[in-house]
Amino acid sequence: MIWLINLSGLALMALIVWWFWLAGAGKARRATHGAVDIIVDDGVYEPAVIESNAGEPLSLRFERRDASPCAEQVVFHGLDVSEYLPVGETTTVTLTPEQPGTYRFTCQMNMYQGKLIVH
Repeated sequence: MIWLINLSGLALMALIVWWFWLAGAGKARRATHGAVDIIVDDGVYEPAVIESNAGEPLSLRFERRDASPCAEQVVFHGLDVSEYLPVGETTTVTLTPEQPGTYRFTCQMNMYQGKLIVH
């Protein structure tokens, strides 16, 4: 019986790791005309990986569908940008990353994960 409980616990931990950190790791979406639409729902940003060029203005339009309190803010680490995302609305975050690099964007609790790759 203890074997079954331990195995179930390990399976649940693997599912949590996959859901929050591995499921969103997909193909990068290139900014088209300096803009990208991002859906915030079910614990993920879609797309979770965005590519842009250094020195070019970028408009990220976040459509928040998830009413979870965790989804109420997006924070861009290394760019000193954050914005509140009202439920059922689209919020545009405009930024101009000057330096090439990879910048994480997350919710305030680091559960939602995304990457902005600047070339």
